Amino acid sequence: MNRRKFIGRGIQASAISILPASAMGFSPSTLKNHQIKNNEDDIILPKQLKKGDTVGLIAPGYELSQTALNKAIERVEKMGFKSYHTSRILENHGYLSNTDEERIADVHHMFLNPDIDGIICARGGYGCTRILSGLNYDYIQQNPKVLVGFSDITAFLNAIYQRTKLITFHGPVGTTLNNDFNRQHLEQIITNANNSIEIKSKFYPAQTLDSTFHQYVINPGIATGRLVGGNLSLLSAMTGTPFEVDYTDKIVFIEEIDEDPYRIDRMLTQLLDSKTFKNAKGIVLGVFKGCDEPKRSVTFSLKEVIMDRIKPLNIPSLYGYSIGHIKYNITLPVGINATLNTASFSIKLLENSVSSV
Repeated sequence: MNRRKFIGRGIQASAISILPASAMGFSPSTLKNHQIKNNEDDIILPKQLKKGDTVGLIAPGYELSQTALNKAIERVEKMGFKSYHTSRILENHGYLSNTDEERIADVHHMFLNPDIDGIICARGGYGCTRILSGLNYDYIQQNPKVLVGFSDITAFLNAIYQRTKLITFHGPVGTTLNNDFNRQHLEQIITNANNSIEIKSKFYPAQTLDSTFHQYVINPGIATGRLVGGNLSLLSAMTGTPFEVDYTDKIVFIEEIDEDPYRIDRMLTQLLDSKTFKNAKGIVLGVFKGCDEPKRSVTFSLKEVIMDRIKPLNIPSLYGYSIGHIKYNITLPVGINATLNTASFSIKLLENSVSSV
């Protein structure tokens, strides 16, 4: 995947040492007492955000510039939230935003700090898979908060949901909250304790856009299951690891950018050869922007690859939903029961994804 730089600005805070929760000033006794969730039905809902709440910005992957951070903060504040970040977010370490240890500490800080109401990733970019095994999932589970991002943040969203049953949110990062569509779709999900939200894809005029924006049904039908998914490169990279996504009975959404058709073929094939992908209930593919420009003279088109790999599953599936590395990026809650309807190109949430209390 061609890593995109997502950027913004914020309130400067001093770095906090990598210490246990009690040494960071957050007593375990002050954390919410949530029972360990092992049953798929025992999901944990984060508290809904409201205007004036404080949102912590993190960069758990790629490096972040001051200019990028400025943009992210400006856009988060335009939504009516206060912004906060620690100095770790700008202490670049090679192509990463910081060392693995410091990025882990920043994630822990945001979940353990009672003054932080929700968390939005300032940008995506490689690095999240490096720190999955170092996260303290008890900290996260016992102090549930809204967590939003996409691209490489796919690793966080799915690992946290699978380990804790906390609902997470595949949606814009701070630097891509740059249009009303993205802001409004995120706001309707994370500030609204409403269990009957229907999320319809944006429709693109095929005659004015390249082939990757052509929307079509792969297999018609209606399917219901819990939402999981994200970026194809990350879902593929997690396959065969302790953080591999369980696709059984799920509605799986997938997005990608700037990959040759043969690479899309390879990654979809890896998912198909995994333990559970063939047990999915439905498939929602985003706009794979830049993935139909092969460098080889003898090739398959992106659509040919998708039809060849996905259609034989014989489950409701479609291509061209507005998620991921495109201008209009709809927010989807990972872990929530939803119904996919290919005829209306829509996903209807069947339960609350945030709590009002």
